[in-house]
Amino acid sequence: MQWRFRTGRKATGGKYHKGCKKVRAQRGRDFIPAGLGKTKIIQKRTRGGGTKQIAVRVEMANVVIDGKVEKLKIIQVKKNDANPQFIRSNIVTKGCLIETERGLARVTSRPGQNGSVDAVLVEKRT
Repeated sequence: MQWRFRTGRKATGGKYHKGCKKVRAQRGRDFIPAGLGKTKIIQKRTRGGGTKQIAVRVEMANVVIDGKVEKLKIIQVKKNDANPQFIRSNIVTKGCLIETERGLARVTSRPGQNGSVDAVLVEKRT
């Protein structure tokens, strides 16, 4: 579990004195990576009673090609600036470059937040 509050130390090395205990609103959730494979999406309850669709595994991407959207199979992750390890383990995040049947595409959606992979074609396959 991750907590979303200020660290206990100042930039100089001194300590901050806590004004209150941990509260539920400061609690975050762990990163659930969206890998390649048969599509699996889970739902998580959010604050206020809403839900988020979290992609655990994905196999298709909605790719925009010349203004039209096509559903294409993801072959592999080619580049991921978020973390170099994500390329080896084929983890899809926003901004990563994926190889599809029609060429390379850049992911514009957040699979861990909305459960779908939307992308824009960057380089057509010849």
